[in-house]
Amino acid sequence: MDDDEAIRHSASFMLRHAGFTVRTYRDGVHFLDELDPAQAGCILLDVRMPVLDGIAVLGALSERGIDMPVVVLTGHGDVSVAVDAMKAGAIDFIEKPYEKQVLLEAINAAFDRLDDTVAQRTRETKARALLAVLTPRERDVLERLVEGMTNKTIAADLSISARTVEIHRGHLMEKLGADSLSAALKTAFQAGIGLEDHK
Repeated sequence: MDDDEAIRHSASFMLRHAGFTVRTYRDGVHFLDELDPAQAGCILLDVRMPVLDGIAVLGALSERGIDMPVVVLTGHGDVSVAVDAMKAGAIDFIEKPYEKQVLLEAINAAFDRLDDTVAQRTRETKARALLAVLTPRERDVLERLVEGMTNKTIAADLSISARTVEIHRGHLMEKLGADSLSAALKTAFQAGIGLEDHK
């Protein structure tokens, strides 16, 4: 989005010609009003706009939990604004006037990032769905396996027998479709188990 119609038209034409689907907005207010969070895409954002500047738009996106990749356009030599934009969540910035190739490379990199994010979310969703079928006790065992505990240690920690731990372990691996402990742990990590303490 850009308040300069000529720049909006020029960038839109160039990106459409390169095969992208493009929607333009004259300012941040209209963009936020019409934004569909369910729609995947990349945002090309001018930082200097009336009413709501680019940094404020980045803040609003963050508040709404929208993590579409954002490439910002800055004026030549506007380094401090570019730094502020990157701190606010932009993944790249381009100085105006920009070269066509530089813009296309930035947009392509943003879509690569988006593809990675979508793939990661898909893995998380699948892993959480698998974990949802575990019994509370099977989940207890899995969480302790993630922590690196042995069957014997888990048994002592949960006040059950080592044999019972083995049974729960066998059941949870079967439910997760895991043919090895590492496969079960991988599913747990994808679902976020064991990562909370390391953030």
